[in-house]
Amino acid sequence: MKRRIAVAVILALAFEPLGYAQQKTLAATLNIYAFPNKGQTPEQQSQDETACYQFATQNSGVDPFALQKQAAQQQQQTAQATQEASKAGQGAGVRGAVGGAAGGALVGAIAGDAGKGAAIGAGVGVVAGRRSGRRAEEKATQQAQQQGQQAQQATQQQMDNFKKAFSVCMEAKNYMVKF
Repeated sequence: MKRRIAVAVILALAFEPLGYAQQKTLAATLNIYAFPNKGQTPEQQSQDETACYQFATQNSGVDPFALQKQAAQQQQQTAQATQEASKAGQGAGVRGAVGGAAGGALVGAIAGDAGKGAAIGAGVGVVAGRRSGRRAEEKATQQAQQQGQQAQQATQQQMDNFKKAFSVCMEAKNYMVKF
């Protein structure tokens, strides 16, 4: 019953925003094109599409409208992870300077001028730290983007499975179907 209400709402939202009532079919909303082979009326096609929508949802385990929400959330998470990855290298120059200064002070103490050794070590540490920070940032950004792409591919595969199930059902009801 809930699915029928959802389908009715979706069909109601499919009307053109202009003053005339040109209705977009459920299949067209899903980017599936169905043509009646046996002269089915628009009302019959609507009933058949609703039945096939339910069939495809049950058999594929995918509700395409819930999947669209999930995909939007995945994109938002990917963008957020990418943004956080850009912060991965922050502070690396300072950390490198501190470590380099400590190491330089040790070397300088042995050589007789700890202050000069610390200054040289800090300079080298800043450069090395920044380089290390950039690498960490690039790696984290790349990893976030790869995870986002994998999620998108999985979502697309689920949608393809739904469309296949929907198409098989519509073809069994004498429609020519393409997606």
